[in-house]
Amino acid sequence: MPKSLLLRLLIWRKNNISQRNYILILSAIAGLTGGLIALILKTSVFYLHSVLLRNESFDEYNLLVFVYPFVGISIVFLFLKFIVRDQIKHNIASILYAISKRNSLIQAHKIFSSIIGGIFTAGFGGSIGLESPIISSGAAIGSNIGKILKLNYKEITLLLACGAAGAISAIFHTPLAAIIFAVEVLLIDLNRFNLIPLLTASVCGAIITNVFFQDEILFEFVLKDPYTVKHTIFYIILGIISGLTSIYFTKTFFKVERIANKFDSVKRLFLGGVVLGVMIFLFPPLYGEGYQTIKAIFAENYSVVMKTNLGVNYNNSYLFFYLFFITLLLLKAFATTITLSIGGVGGVIAPSLFSGAIAGMLFSHTLNLLGFNISEGNFALVGMAGVLSGVLHAPLTSIFLIAETTKGYGLIVPLMISTIVSFITVKIFEPNSIFTVQLAKRGELITHHKDKAILTFMKLKSVIENDFTTIHVDSTLGDLVHKISKSKRNIFPVVDDDNVLIGLILMNDIREIMFEQNIYDETLVSNLMILPPAYIGLNDTMKEVIEKFEKSEAWNLPVIENAKYIGMVSKSKLFSAYRNLLLEISDE
Repeated sequence: MPKSLLLRLLIWRKNNISQRNYILILSAIAGLTGGLIALILKTSVFYLHSVLLRNESFDEYNLLVFVYPFVGISIVFLFLKFIVRDQIKHNIASILYAISKRNSLIQAHKIFSSIIGGIFTAGFGGSIGLESPIISSGAAIGSNIGKILKLNYKEITLLLACGAAGAISAIFHTPLAAIIFAVEVLLIDLNRFNLIPLLTASVCGAIITNVFFQDEILFEFVLKDPYTVKHTIFYIILGIISGLTSIYFTKTFFKVERIANKFDSVKRLFLGGVVLGVMIFLFPPLYGEGYQTIKAIFAENYSVVMKTNLGVNYNNSYLFFYLFFITLLLLKAFATTITLSIGGVGGVIAPSLFSGAIAGMLFSHTLNLLGFNISEGNFALVGMAGVLSGVLHAPLTSIFLIAETTKGYGLIVPLMISTIVSFITVKIFEPNSIFTVQLAKRGELITHHKDKAILTFMKLKSVIENDFTTIHVDSTLGDLVHKISKSKRNIFPVVDDDNVLIGLILMNDIREIMFEQNIYDETLVSNLMILPPAYIGLNDTMKEVIEKFEKSEAWNLPVIENAKYIGMVSKSKLFSAYRNLLLEISDE
């Protein structure tokens, strides 16, 4: 859009549409567009699957299944490297990073690059979920709408969340869970400024589903057996199992990722492609997102799932049954991480649901063998919510996502029980989710805790003051008095020839001798200085800076880089910057 036309449009809007209504209109646009993105991505992947897997039994095309994922990921690798020229991640962690460190601005290419990457990764059988690229693309749409229309940070962040919510609502047909996801996972504050636009975007995404996805329901679940109070203990145990499964999934994810990162990108692609191909060749249910496997588990049609190219097929053997599903559960985390590590674009939501369905089914199947009358479909459903809660650290999102998707509100109590128990179990071992652990380690994670959120947004360089007059370590008191006469500050950093900080001189410490001219030439600065009570590194997080001020009880602290003096930070400047950010982010 030409700048002159955009300017006229913005002027007309300002004169004719209130800011609140303007945001509502934009949230509807972001929600509808995010829903359309979900439509394009899902239908494209369905089409690719139908073309590549003309026989779902894998009998005629099993050798090609070995090659398909590598081909798809190679296309994505080349596309990102030579066309997009950006290897940035297309996941929820990158959205959280954009919110905390990039003023909620997401690269415009993510609108289409996430879609294309997801289509070729999942369409060719990469063992991932499509939710992350859909959410990434929806968030990029909202972010860029706000950027183009010159909105402020708070409004851009809201539109980013609206785009993501519209996409989630469309792909799962879960308008309520989409709003909860924005609050719980994207950490958007739920206040009167945000709630109505999020609702609008979520409803618009659901409308897309109603128009285009009526026959494409992800899960078809019919509640045959209602919740029985006497089975509550089993749901508690399932919550613990789900939590342990989540921990395994998360630990495996980071372990495999660390190993993969030891290789260069080309070696990683070829080696990972071979390993992924072997796993999918031997265990075809690992192919793609895995929703067909989940549907078969709900229907207790396990023989459909138990397809292998191992040359064995003991469907009536309990040993083979348990070995197969346990292996499938363990390999899913590996297959997902390898797919992402070698260049695929996707996420972990569908793999988490896949793992949870198997964990819940295995637990309930075992109970039935012991003589209990347990609904294996119910436990598979609740297991999905439990593992998703543990992996995402988002129990509310998990509860309502599963309940809305499957119309399983009759199981809302066991869903709550297992997801909360799973969440608590995971929190004991890992305080951050699979999306936030790296951001938290670097101090780049926003939270709903206002103080911590403000500190995350604050940048150290913005509060460094450079108007303090330095003095050389070999100078005399006379030289110092001369500098004092021209300075408006009462602290003087002492440096050497290389600008290395040696110490500080405080005006109060020399006030009694500064007018004794007879000692000007014989009194050296090195004898008057003191050591700072603490040093601030140029790469310190704001949390570390605040902790140093609290421990030292100082009002001013020097900033250094490789021992060289950079500037000073004062508590007054910190308080002022904190207050301004608090008003910008929280004011409604």
